[in-house]
Amino acid sequence: MAIAQTTDDGRHDFDFLFGRRRIHNRKLVDTLDPDSTEWVEFEAFREAGPILGGLGNVDTFTAPAMPPGGDPFEGFTLRLFDPETGIWRIWSASIRFPGVLDQPVDGRFDGDRGVFLCDDVIGGKPVKVRYDWRVPSPTANSWEQSFSYDDGVTWRTNWISEGTQVS
Repeated sequence: MAIAQTTDDGRHDFDFLFGRRRIHNRKLVDTLDPDSTEWVEFEAFREAGPILGGLGNVDTFTAPAMPPGGDPFEGFTLRLFDPETGIWRIWSASIRFPGVLDQPVDGRFDGDRGVFLCDDVIGGKPVKVRYDWRVPSPTANSWEQSFSYDDGVTWRTNWISEGTQVS
């Protein structure tokens, strides 16, 4: 039984993801190399749905062939909303690192844009991670992943993902 929500505190910010989406991705071949300039493109699918009476959601991300190697890829995302602070915390996991949840990013939406950040260590290097979400319509969305190796002074986008709803 679903719990009726009467508040607009941010808990519905990711409702646009629910269902199935086709995802077009553009990604640096080596996201850990700040000097990398080679980009690859690939298609994927995302399926998402609510949990915990709307205080969270989960999704799966699958790519039949992820470059550069062309191996299948599967990822999972868990998003949890804290109604007291209005903050979302987002964890990810994938078949690339079995048994490991990534460091969570946290943040919120302001209108159709959401910004989510964390400090992490990737490839042995301290890095700030940022996801910028944009939701121009209920059937389209995009996010960009960026890393900063200088404590947020400069950012380098390394993955761009554009999703459209599949009927």
